[in-house]
Amino acid sequence: MSKPRIMLTNPLWPSWQRQLEAEADVVVAPDGAPETLRQLAATADALIVRSPLPDDIFDSAPRAVACVRNGAGLDRIPVERATALGIPVANAPGGNAHSVAEFCLALMLALARRLAPIARELHATGWHEARTLLAGNRELTGKTLGILGVGAIGSRLAQICHHGLGMRVLGCQRRLDRLPPFVAPATLTQAFAESDFVIVACPLTEATRGLVSRELIGRMKTTAFLVNVARGPVVDEPALIEALAQRRIAGAGLDVFWKQPLPRDHPFLTLDNVLLTPHVAGTTDDSRERISAVVVEELRRMLRGEKPVNFVNPECWPRAQARRAALGHR
Repeated sequence: MSKPRIMLTNPLWPSWQRQLEAEADVVVAPDGAPETLRQLAATADALIVRSPLPDDIFDSAPRAVACVRNGAGLDRIPVERATALGIPVANAPGGNAHSVAEFCLALMLALARRLAPIARELHATGWHEARTLLAGNRELTGKTLGILGVGAIGSRLAQICHHGLGMRVLGCQRRLDRLPPFVAPATLTQAFAESDFVIVACPLTEATRGLVSRELIGRMKTTAFLVNVARGPVVDEPALIEALAQRRIAGAGLDVFWKQPLPRDHPFLTLDNVLLTPHVAGTTDDSRERISAVVVEELRRMLRGEKPVNFVNPECWPRAQARRAALGHR
């Protein structure tokens, strides 16, 4: 029996990719161009996805019987089309929860203690000049933290900040009854008005696109910070740029943006009260290895014709079985 052919948009953790290569014909895309991905998908039995897929990718993948997201967010996969064609999709939720939660804490600390400007000043001019920037430094202990999306990441961050730093934590999500006991339910208006730090950690959906609006940003304290580790389009970027430029809020820590990579002429790069990182919050050696393990195990199940544990589109299962049969998979 020939080995299944697996297309990866990006490499897996080396030890798990080697395991997969022993069981399958693995091809890693040399780039993320839509035409490249379509060409490789044409002969693939399964796709493992980290980079965005073109909307018509599954129409170019006549042999595909499985798709696994190398991570949690599903905005990079045309799930609706996969469902219509009978291609099951799985993901690896929570694999980077520790990484992103710790990254949020790092951004909060760096913003509150003004670490970036102090470090820059020490390098550029010296010890005494850097110490002149201490005014306005604040602690996290006892402050209020508002979290938009208290899932795996938000819950872990809430746990760290409440139990470790004594912070009051407010949580915003659709199901407020599912909040951890140490997180107080809050409306969006309340969270933005009362929080010293607002963390955006919700998935990008049509309901959350533009959720952090000009009106909500306008309700923030002048001493408050906004941190976005979700997706760029959740936040109204022009409104945030305006608020930062006019010092209507203290600052922001941003790991995601409307357009990625961030253009070199973007207004964020001109502001001294924003800390920018290139979408790296969830990327550590630990999280990459952990997620790769889940991805490979899910793919193995799906190639055996079993339901994945983290089944994104279970409604497609009858069509998925029919597709496997039509393609000659047992």
